[in-house]
Amino acid sequence: MVEGKVVVVTGAGGGIGRDIALAMAAHGAKVVVNDIGAALDGAGGSAGPAQQVVDEIRAAGGQAVPSTDNVADAASAAHIVQCALDSFGRIDAVVNNAGILRDRFFHKMSVDEWDSVLKVHLYGSYHVSRAAATHFKEQNAGALVHMTSTSGLIGNFGQANYSAAKLGIVALSKSIALDMQKFNVRSNCIAPFAWSRMIGAIPTDTDEQRARVDKIKQMTPAKVAPLAVYLASDAAGAVNGQIFSVRNNEISLISQPRPVRSIHRAEGWTPQSIAEHAMPAMRASFFPLDRSADVFSWDPV
Repeated sequence: MVEGKVVVVTGAGGGIGRDIALAMAAHGAKVVVNDIGAALDGAGGSAGPAQQVVDEIRAAGGQAVPSTDNVADAASAAHIVQCALDSFGRIDAVVNNAGILRDRFFHKMSVDEWDSVLKVHLYGSYHVSRAAATHFKEQNAGALVHMTSTSGLIGNFGQANYSAAKLGIVALSKSIALDMQKFNVRSNCIAPFAWSRMIGAIPTDTDEQRARVDKIKQMTPAKVAPLAVYLASDAAGAVNGQIFSVRNNEISLISQPRPVRSIHRAEGWTPQSIAEHAMPAMRASFFPLDRSADVFSWDPV
C-alpha cells in the first residue's frame, strides 16, 4: 500500500505509534521512528524506544531510522522532517501520534498541566505538519494523519487539557485539508480505541471497572495501524478532511458539527422569549452530558 513512500511517525516508540510504524514498514514504507522516550507525563527522555522499533523494522527486512527530536518545539520538529529528507531523500506522509497526559480535574488543573499537554498534542501536530507542508506543496502530494480522541469529540472527566488539544487537532486537520487540497495534500484524523499506556491508569477497583478494562484490552494498538497505512497511501486519494474511529475490528466515520435544530422568530429574540420558546423546543435535541449515554460508552481514550 505504501511501497517506497517515506513516512514519519511521531510517538512511535510504543503503543499505537509503534504498531503504525511497524505496519508502514511491512507495507513497504521507509519510516522515521520518532520518540523522545519520555514518561507518560512527558518527563525524561531516552533514545531506547525509537531505536528498538527501528531494530524491529530492520530485522524484518524494512528500512527505518530513529529520531529523538521533540514535536513540541518548532525547530526540533523541523529536524524530524529533515531526518526523513537526509535519510531517504523525500517525505510523503506524517502520522502525528505523539502525546502525553497530565490528567487533573479542571478546577485543580495548573497552567503547566494545561500548557504541556497542548504543546505536545496540538502544537506538536502543527509543528511537524507545518515542517512537512512546504515539501508536500513542492511535490504536489502528501498525506497527514492526526490522532484525535473521543475525549476531544465528546469530552471526558479530568482531561480538559487533553480534550481541548484533541478537538483542536480536528479543527487543525480540517483547515489543512481545505488549505492544501489544491496541492493534492490530504489531512485526516483517527480517534483510536486501543489499550496502551496512555489509558493504562484507568481504575480497576470494582467489578464493573475491571470488566470495562477487560473489554478495552481486546482492542490492541495493532487494530488501528491498517487505517493509518491506508490513509497514507495513494488508495486514499479521495479521502480528505474526515474523522474516523477504530474500535477493535470496527471502523466508523465520525460526524462533524452540523446544526441539529433551528428556530426562527420574525420579530427577533429577547432573553425572555429564548427562555420561553427556543430552549424548551431545543432541549429535546440536547446532547447528553453523561458519557455513559453516548454510543461510545465503553471507550476511555
